[in-house]
Amino acid sequence: MQLTLWTYEGPPHIGAMRVVASMQGVHLVLHAPQGDTYADLLFTMIERRDRRPPVTYTTFQARELGGDTAELVKTSVGEAFERFKPRVLLVGEACTAELIQDQPGALARGMGLPVPVLSLELPAYARKECWGANETFYQLVRGLLKSKVPEAGRKPAPRPAERRPRANLLGPTALGFRCRDDVVEVTRLLSSVGVDVHVVAPLGATPEDLLRIPEADFNVCLYPETADQTCHWLERMFGQPTIKTVPIGIGATRDFLDEVGRVAGIGVADAKAPISSRMPWYSRSVDSTYLTGKRVFIFADATHAVAAARICAEELGFTVVGLGTYAREFARDVRECARRYGVEPLITDDYLEVEARAAELQPELMLGTQMERHIAKRLGIPCAVISAPVHVQDFPARYAPQMGFEGANVIFDTWVHPLMMGLEEHLITMFREDFEFHDAATPSHLGSRAGTDRPAGDESQQTAEPVDSPTQADASNMTWAAEAEQELKKIPFFVRGKARRNTERFAEEQGIQTITVETLYDAKAHFGR
Repeated sequence: MQLTLWTYEGPPHIGAMRVVASMQGVHLVLHAPQGDTYADLLFTMIERRDRRPPVTYTTFQARELGGDTAELVKTSVGEAFERFKPRVLLVGEACTAELIQDQPGALARGMGLPVPVLSLELPAYARKECWGANETFYQLVRGLLKSKVPEAGRKPAPRPAERRPRANLLGPTALGFRCRDDVVEVTRLLSSVGVDVHVVAPLGATPEDLLRIPEADFNVCLYPETADQTCHWLERMFGQPTIKTVPIGIGATRDFLDEVGRVAGIGVADAKAPISSRMPWYSRSVDSTYLTGKRVFIFADATHAVAAARICAEELGFTVVGLGTYAREFARDVRECARRYGVEPLITDDYLEVEARAAELQPELMLGTQMERHIAKRLGIPCAVISAPVHVQDFPARYAPQMGFEGANVIFDTWVHPLMMGLEEHLITMFREDFEFHDAATPSHLGSRAGTDRPAGDESQQTAEPVDSPTQADASNMTWAAEAEQELKKIPFFVRGKARRNTERFAEEQGIQTITVETLYDAKAHFGR
């Protein structure tokens, strides 16, 4: 176990809470110490939900550890059932409660409640949040459907010719990245090829909805981190095929439609090139072609990281220089993707390792989580958030899917916006010598020579520029010539810090002690290749 300031995932009971908070008619009793109720804020503050998650905490205190905490579990379960009247009750443990081994699931099942009681075994010291969500959803579906599993060898009945194909969308949860809008977009996408969405789960589902899952013709695994185990079980037990392609990006959306067409036995050609898809043309347009070769570092959950790498390399013309994930259960997928693009995969849940890799690679864009947003801000690198964990600003009021053709439009706008566009840099280069365009410029109404008569010793009006103060390389006495400093000040302030870092890095690699104007332009040419 490692002490850290930030973490990509909480313990597995947070994953269980995400599933329960997504549904209706389901309640979770969590055997947890006083203080663990902090998790409610994840939903009410960050996701801006209008109600608390359906979770009851036993909230035992330190003085109660020597007493009968098992009785506290039974009291909490009984009170939760009487107050909330759930149609399914889940019982689990938080980290500390796991150590006292009260077996709350067994205690709850022995109370004879008139609803299904499912026990969650979530090893808090071996697993994390995404695994907890995956396991909880699997236990829910399996617990409710195991009595409906057909006899071995019995094949599902063929779909009636007059009925449209039906699909289940599995995996979206509370606190997921743009799940609400992705469900809407994928529903529209499927409808455009004649497929009806039968059940969406866990998001918005009831226990009765889960019982209807076997009625569909196939399942769409929208978020493997949450639903892959459930999809595998449904495929084994009920013979339901699984659509495994996640439709993030133009290419993946077309592949998704092809897979749906094969599984459902329908034609999808007309839906693969909608007029609403603007990303392909924007990516090839005059200004956007300047984006070709931009160096990108990606770190996210596995689903969004792999999808982002494909979009960057194949649809936007970026160069992927780094790729990684914190989701160790899906590390194989990310390693395979990293091999495809010729980069070293980074599999870690330590944000300091991510920061070190980003500082080493010096990308021109970072795509990641809320963590990478902070890292990129410290390093002065543009960043776009593409995956959970996220903060409140990534639950927008507007419609902003990531999946489907409209999701590709949103992705283009979100990823390209932090970058300097070709025309913008062209204008900056054109006017870089203009007397009003650099820091030494005076207000235009005072004229280009204003301020030159200031007494040499008067420093009161001069402001310090800590960003532009000369620095030294690690072991060498690296200095900036006065002419180079003046030339550096002509570079716009919002890219000046990166220009300084790149120049010093180039000088250190070349063994240059004093940075001149020539060194500055040599570094620009070197990093502009």
